[in-house]
Amino acid sequence: MTKQEPTLLLLLFLLSCSCFPVNNAQSTTILNVWPKPRNLTWTLPYQVIIIASNFTISTTTSHHNKHLSAAITRYQNLVRSEHYHPLAPPGVNISTNLPPLESLTLIVQDPDVELVHAVDESYTLSILPSSATLTAKTTWGAMRGLETFSQLAWGLPTCIAVGVHVWDSPLYAHRGVMLDTSRNYYPVKDLLRTLEAMSMNKLNVFHWHVTDAQSFPLVLPSEPALAGKGAYGSDMVYTPEDVKTIVEFGLDHGVRVLPEIDVPGHTGSWALAYPDIVACANMFWWPATGDVLAVEPGTGHLNPLNPKTYQVLKNVILDMTTLFPEPFYHSGADEIIPGCWKTDPTIQEYLSNGGTLSHVLEKFINNTLPFILSLNRTVVYWEDVLLSPVVQVPSTILPKEHVILQTWNNGHNNTKKIVSLGYRTIVSSSDFYYLDCGHGDFVGNNSIYDQQNGDDKDNGGSWCGPFKTWQTVYNYDITYGLNEEEAKLVLGGEAALWSEQSDSTVLDARIWPRTSALAESLWSGNRDENGKKRYAGATDRLNEWRSRMVSRGIGAEPIQPLWCVRNPGMCNTVL
Repeated sequence: MTKQEPTLLLLLFLLSCSCFPVNNAQSTTILNVWPKPRNLTWTLPYQVIIIASNFTISTTTSHHNKHLSAAITRYQNLVRSEHYHPLAPPGVNISTNLPPLESLTLIVQDPDVELVHAVDESYTLSILPSSATLTAKTTWGAMRGLETFSQLAWGLPTCIAVGVHVWDSPLYAHRGVMLDTSRNYYPVKDLLRTLEAMSMNKLNVFHWHVTDAQSFPLVLPSEPALAGKGAYGSDMVYTPEDVKTIVEFGLDHGVRVLPEIDVPGHTGSWALAYPDIVACANMFWWPATGDVLAVEPGTGHLNPLNPKTYQVLKNVILDMTTLFPEPFYHSGADEIIPGCWKTDPTIQEYLSNGGTLSHVLEKFINNTLPFILSLNRTVVYWEDVLLSPVVQVPSTILPKEHVILQTWNNGHNNTKKIVSLGYRTIVSSSDFYYLDCGHGDFVGNNSIYDQQNGDDKDNGGSWCGPFKTWQTVYNYDITYGLNEEEAKLVLGGEAALWSEQSDSTVLDARIWPRTSALAESLWSGNRDENGKKRYAGATDRLNEWRSRMVSRGIGAEPIQPLWCVRNPGMCNTVL
């Protein structure tokens, strides 16, 4: 190295990090990490140092966890090469007499713990002028800490704040995204990118709503005809090899893949392979007279009174539990439409002899739930199975220790109903967490849009409108109105993207950064240390985080003009 090179390096550092003295009042907001850690301090004198070009991440002891190894390699490369340029560069005091940071030491107490619900994701991170150490009990906590470390680095050459101490752990164990791949198909690369973005946001559950009435894109070894006839095309399927890729990629990024095969409703696509086990298949969903047959186009319910239904379904369940190691299995059971089942002659006869549609559903649950439990799975159902006012089963056949109910209707009220009955719940309130809302309706020949007075503008033309803004998502308190014991039964939440009007062209913008808002609210909450909602302060941080996600290849939509970022506080209201 020549004598001029150190001077040039320092000059580049000063320019790239936009370094200037900072007063103490700015110190609590100067470092942007999303989701905000539970506790992060940056001690005086607010120094930064360069990260060495040969920076390494190493563990103190050898391990055999391939997912941890993948994460170490990924983050080591990211920290070396990202060179993110902040929209509003932090103000820093330069320490010219400190050497570059050459390594991060990773201490994982038990690297072999599997990624399951409620696994320990806590970590501590210390970045000192001479060393950096990340300590976690599990591989998964280590991944969360590595993400935080990566966000504390910026610039070209890369610099990082020192004198930083972080203690962090999630408030909720279940923090997820639900994606429907039946109504429209998403290539595997889109699912992998979504998993990658989830990991950046410290989300840990990808709820894959694989099939529905419209298509059956999953190739199952025991029942190949379901996808062979029920997929939109041979190029719009997920093979067992695809599933393995997605599951392994998820584990490499600390994300569980929770599969859902929605039954007995939402199964019109099954009829292309097995027409004899599906009631009301391929009928017009909303006849001019008589009962409605489906909640939307694409009719069909499995027939619980046909023994062949269970022959097919048990093959499906066996294949699913083989393809997906995840201990949770989502079996749907939502939106049973009476008119559909009533079209079937065997069900008509059963009803004429004193049976009810709730009895029909009960037969279905009694024939499937014990089988799923025998495969060592915890079963997740949509809340309808218990709370539907039309067709439901008694709680006596849904064991609380083995069944979780996912709530999507009626906001806080249904959450309260579920936990007051003693069930664990996952919150996906359509009033707050449905990302497809507000884009209008997709059915044709709809006279609601022939309005000259603009009456439809407030709800966005969809049943769950209006559009759910990031602030709406961020400010939702999923345990509102619950006592302490009831709140313990709330496992967490999921943002849901149903795909009637979504495919790979809009996927990123539909999910991000609104789901980043969910990620922070479920990780560290939506309130400051004084209990006040912190959405005002979160705005600038989310602008910065959205920009960083875009630089990482995630097509997150903007939430404000860049002018607002450059003029902090000027885009706020007076309240």
